[in-house]
Amino acid sequence: MRAALRSPLQRMMRALVAASLLIGTPAVFPPVGGVSITGGRRLYTECRGVGSPTVILESGLRTRGDNWSRPDVMPARATPVLPAVAAFTRVCEYDRPGTALGTTPSDYSRSDPVPMPRTAADAVRDLHDLLRAARVPGPYVLVGHSFGGQIVRLYAATYPRDVVGLVLVDALPEQLRSQMTSAQWKTYIGLNTKPPAPLAAYKAIEVMDFDASFDQTRKATRAAPLRTMPVVVLSKGRPFNLTGARVPPGFAAALDGGWSKAQDQLSAGLPHAAHVIVRDSSHYIELERPDVVVHSIRRVVNAVRSGRVIIAPD
Repeated sequence: MRAALRSPLQRMMRALVAASLLIGTPAVFPPVGGVSITGGRRLYTECRGVGSPTVILESGLRTRGDNWSRPDVMPARATPVLPAVAAFTRVCEYDRPGTALGTTPSDYSRSDPVPMPRTAADAVRDLHDLLRAARVPGPYVLVGHSFGGQIVRLYAATYPRDVVGLVLVDALPEQLRSQMTSAQWKTYIGLNTKPPAPLAAYKAIEVMDFDASFDQTRKATRAAPLRTMPVVVLSKGRPFNLTGARVPPGFAAALDGGWSKAQDQLSAGLPHAAHVIVRDSSHYIELERPDVVVHSIRRVVNAVRSGRVIIAPD
């Protein structure tokens, strides 16, 4: 079923996409490297491809931008997300401060460090400054993994005129907090606050305030619901990998069960969302099943280009 664009804003977005497709853009925009933002800090970014809308890839907690383009940890012959998306539209990834790709200093974020902890709203301000400073043209389809899902949803609610679609890749849902006991939630926060031992030397490592971020996203999405854009929600089908983590008895089952229910609630709150459970993947769907992520991005991009808010069925 197709739904025509009815609002002036939706008609405007369709016109912007069409105009950008006609005009065309450079193959790499902006050049790979650091971009100065407000306050003189620099954020590292990389963009590839040609076309509109522009896809922005937002990584999960402490994860560097090039996690979307590393074949070394993917299935054999799989194409990473960034180069695969670049084949059909413009796509950008970037490093948030304090992120990493590995455990050595050369793997640390290529963006300037900032004081920690931060919130999703801090990340939204950085991304907005980056897109403006680098002159990355909109409109945008935002793709967020894990905590990155909080960031892209808050961005879309904060700048609704700039965002025309979302892909949530096993995104962290604020509904998770209510699915767990206070003790379980404290354990979850602890797991995501204390740096893992191999990164103990990384003093500038990213630390996010989950509770404050959840409150920010809940308030913003309540005021500006994300109800006028195509959305794909991808959810893991396999349990979290908690190998080596010291957790109380029953915590792993509570986390997986609560996560599944929270994913359903997240999807139910987005009327035009297509909810896909990736049965053969755990949390890092972009690494385990990059083809599913790319296909989902293509579905949203095609919906935007066709002027639809409902995702066409596969």
